[in-house]
Amino acid sequence: MSTHLSSGAQAPDPTIQDPRQRRTILVGVCVALMAVIASVSGLNVAQPELTVAFDASQTEVLWFINLYTITLAALLLPLGALGDRWGRRPMLVTGLLLFGAASAAAGLATSAEIMLAARFLSGVGAAMIMPVTLSVITSTFPDEERSKAIGVWTGVAGGGGILGMYLSAVLVDLASWRWLFVLPVVLVAVAVVMALRSVPNSREESRHAFDAGGSLTSVVAVVGLVLFLHEGPQRGWTAPVTLISLLVGVVAAAGFVVWELRRKAPLLDVRLFRERGLASGSVSLLTVFGVQAGIFVVLFPYFQAVLGWSGLRSTLALMPMALLMMAASGLAPRAAARIGSRSTMAAGIFLGGAGLVLMAAFVSVDGGYLSILPGMLAMGAGMGLTMTPSTEAITTALPRERQGVASALNDVTREFGTALGVTLLGAVLTAGYRSAIDSRLDGVPEAAADRAREGVSNALTAADGADPHAQALVRAAQESFVDGWQQAMWAGAAVMAILFVHVLARGPKQRDPAPRAGDGL
Repeated sequence: MSTHLSSGAQAPDPTIQDPRQRRTILVGVCVALMAVIASVSGLNVAQPELTVAFDASQTEVLWFINLYTITLAALLLPLGALGDRWGRRPMLVTGLLLFGAASAAAGLATSAEIMLAARFLSGVGAAMIMPVTLSVITSTFPDEERSKAIGVWTGVAGGGGILGMYLSAVLVDLASWRWLFVLPVVLVAVAVVMALRSVPNSREESRHAFDAGGSLTSVVAVVGLVLFLHEGPQRGWTAPVTLISLLVGVVAAAGFVVWELRRKAPLLDVRLFRERGLASGSVSLLTVFGVQAGIFVVLFPYFQAVLGWSGLRSTLALMPMALLMMAASGLAPRAAARIGSRSTMAAGIFLGGAGLVLMAAFVSVDGGYLSILPGMLAMGAGMGLTMTPSTEAITTALPRERQGVASALNDVTREFGTALGVTLLGAVLTAGYRSAIDSRLDGVPEAAADRAREGVSNALTAADGADPHAQALVRAAQESFVDGWQQAMWAGAAVMAILFVHVLARGPKQRDPAPRAGDGL
């Protein structure tokens, strides 16, 4: 662990020596994490149903989804720090109760206003839960077992969203969108029982007041920047709301850095980013989650518009990638013990980039799912190998008494990466599609052609009224989408190549293998 000086008195060592209790703690925090992660992606599969249920516009439905993620990202740092002070078990249990109640309210909502309020409160509860789930692990597991536990945690964090999306699609298909909120409520109930029985009430004493100024500026900065990334593709990058969000976010971020540099006990000591481990871990997570999220934006339209699959089948098609990612996350600590954290990160990045290259090289309209499956599997394995050592690099850069902040920083990095990847790779895909479709619209009626330029889904809708050009229009849209897909894949591969070089040069220092523990987690 890092030897940075604490801002207050050291609490008794909270390390848990009983392997059974450690396993119960790990299961409990991962169940809580799964509830949070599943709620991030769950509503995506029910957008048409929500539009009908609340007589809502597409913008309102997007706010049902985005308000949760924005609230979660904005409150992670301050609530992670409060968890260190107040106590990790009280923060976890309180967050679970709030999250569960808000999820139940969302499932029973009778108006858009109630849904929005419920999603906001769910985001607050999630921001209380998520950093604690990791800080409990890093503060209570002994050094020789911590990497393995972090590997399990990162596997759930990385693959849990896909698993949650699949379960959500099943519930929407078999029942209704309201059943989407049954899953998190059940997970919350299980997590509360396990937390009360097994999670220790570790907390850290501090002689310094809580950094309210840093907390406020961090909230404003995150809201501004995430809102900019969410609203830019919808409203346009030069729209007043988009530009104001960017300005507010940048100014607040600069103010946060200045404020933290002047504090004796800052919320987040930004000087720590000079350390190789924290800097490379943060950059790696930002990039990996950005590329992963951006690829999902590309994959779903391919499955649905090119292959003609349903939402449920499209989500199921992602499961091999998710399962391999989770397995690789669990194996990463063993690889790091043999070849070092930096080499493991670099190998994962290389493998993930190779997966993108495979998908870009072999994807086609006629090749179907098998043309992209090898690339998906390589990418899943690579992402899993990268996430665990990156997360450990971030959490070990801060001392034990600041693990709530370390965990929150890890989570904020993931959220920013996700928003950034969706925005950038989505833009590359859109630009590539529009550039390719123009040369394939000869002879198509002007109205149908204009509709086709808006996107592949629009083109398929326009084809219904474009006889005798319907088949040609569908083929043109699908081939143009594949062209845009390839550009997005090559862009992602280029980013991964840059990250690979960075990690080799500035990655975390190699360390000796941890001693083997006979009692396991």
